[in-house]
Amino acid sequence: MNATLLIVDDEKNTREGLRLSLEEHFEVYLAADAAQAMTVLQNDKVDVMLTDLRLGADDGMQLIEKALKLPEPPLCVMMTAYGSVDTAVEAVKRGAWDFITKPLNLDELELLIKRALKERRLETENKQLRRVVTEQAGFRQLLGRSKAMEDVMAVIRQVAPTKANVLIEGESGTGKELAARALHSLGGRPANHIIAVHCAALSPQLLESELFGHEKGAFTGASERRIGRFEQAHGGTLFLDEIGEIDQTIQVKLLRALGERTIERVGGGKPIPIDVRLVAATNRNLKAMVAKGEFREDLFFRLNVVSLRMPPLRDRPEDILLLAETFATEFARENQKPNRPLAPGTRDALLQYPWPGNVRELRTAIEHAVVLARGDDLAPGDLPPTVRRESPPPIKPADEFPTPLPPAAGDSLDFNLHRAEARLIRAALARTNQNRAEAARLLGISRRTLHRKLKSESETD
Repeated sequence: MNATLLIVDDEKNTREGLRLSLEEHFEVYLAADAAQAMTVLQNDKVDVMLTDLRLGADDGMQLIEKALKLPEPPLCVMMTAYGSVDTAVEAVKRGAWDFITKPLNLDELELLIKRALKERRLETENKQLRRVVTEQAGFRQLLGRSKAMEDVMAVIRQVAPTKANVLIEGESGTGKELAARALHSLGGRPANHIIAVHCAALSPQLLESELFGHEKGAFTGASERRIGRFEQAHGGTLFLDEIGEIDQTIQVKLLRALGERTIERVGGGKPIPIDVRLVAATNRNLKAMVAKGEFREDLFFRLNVVSLRMPPLRDRPEDILLLAETFATEFARENQKPNRPLAPGTRDALLQYPWPGNVRELRTAIEHAVVLARGDDLAPGDLPPTVRRESPPPIKPADEFPTPLPPAAGDSLDFNLHRAEARLIRAALARTNQNRAEAARLLGISRRTLHRKLKSESETD
């Protein structure tokens, strides 16, 4: 398809003469004034616009300024008489690509247009190259060839350029934070302007101060003003991990911040505008928490504009060896070790293990193997004992634990609730190889609650 050229001139003879001279090499559009020109620009893709400085009552300079504000602006060339060269130079300073003086030399004009088109082609290729490089950087650590991961990456590509809030769901260790960073990277916001907050690690009072900041003297120990994470993330992305762990008070303040696009520091009364793209993550079922009254429904809808579910590693077995080989190369380089291949038995062991800790557990297992390996390859014996042994039975969600049958007549039954709860917690920890995060998920409680119960049990003992 020929390149497109728009000729804007209020003299009909000039327009028609230029069209006859140039239509052999270009697809030519004509306009007699600025209004007609803008109609063409808004309805058709124009590569180069050639406009006169004087357009009757209109001004070619203003037309160029309007054209350059379009989503896909053309390269603009101004035609001007010798006496208006200074004005044409001013147009170039404002964004015009070049100018040419009247009377026009058609050979010179055609050469000028071809140079403009060559620059447009290079500009387009550079944009495409930058887009590819940016995408590769965004997905550098989010690896996978499985259909499940291709679907995840497709959603990230589509959503990243928007301002929509995203809720990332998935089990612990599936790469939720990596997905958040890919959303940020591909969204075109500054590379170093993503701020992460791990909500479960902070008490409600500390989390409020962490998110919104505080004024000097707002509470005991507040000896100076603190800028919160919302303000730090202004113009970028705020990533809230384990969003299901925040209490009702923080939920209300977070809802207000998202709705009004302003925050107030603790102890302050001045609204502070924020421009933040919010990405939240959770390994809990927020819908179920909403149904139980544990999480505000209105906040859930604010967070869940777009939902992204990270698949567990057991649902993407075709990615296991790709990830393992990538981690092996990474850790060999970090630890100045030889880059050893995976032995066939190691590959079998990795594929047979159910990976309850997902990618994070696989990464740790490969680091263990790289550090301890002595042979020419990474042997099964180099893997952690939990991985190389026979695969344990698959982990069941908490609501799939079998309900104990009532005792037969004459049998004794321990009705002590505390002891029954302690037995259930120990069973969950045993089932998950002492992985507290997974045990909490099986029990349907937060890690903080599990930690508190274990501490209480140890103090009772």
